[in-house]
Amino acid sequence: MSNYYPPVSFSFSVSIGGNSRGVDASFSEVSGLNSRMDTFAVREGGENRFVHQLPQTVKNTNISLKRGLMVASSALVKWCKDTLEGGMSNPIVTKTVIVSLLDQTQQPMLAWSLDRAWPVGWQVAQFNARENSVAIETIDLAYAQVRRKLIRTKAATGFLKP
Repeated sequence: MSNYYPPVSFSFSVSIGGNSRGVDASFSEVSGLNSRMDTFAVREGGENRFVHQLPQTVKNTNISLKRGLMVASSALVKWCKDTLEGGMSNPIVTKTVIVSLLDQTQQPMLAWSLDRAWPVGWQVAQFNARENSVAIETIDLAYAQVRRKLIRTKAATGFLKP
């Protein structure tokens, strides 16, 4: 039996275009880190026991970032506003987004780099007078490619019990 302890999912950080501090890097939830390879079926003549599944393309789902609604202007708000409200009059600016899973010392141990990301959706959660909750905004980003990177640090080995 192994003494491995899986990392916790509530300790993470987000960096957008190299900015990893302040309000533009503070999110309560990140979802949508998902890549899937499409396949197509090929039936072989005379062979009725199975169908061949051949690879086609890799699809990445949009990533969703959730945080408390930002009232003041910021670089992320400006990027979303320029992209989504610009009427396609300006070129879409892409950025690299890095989502890092942190260890117990708040150091990155695993990271996902989303290359050439850009905003494709911006949503504000419903307002409800019967609830006592923070107004949440969701920013959806599309991206061209995701790369997963294991970061070897001294602290990352702390999840193995001696």
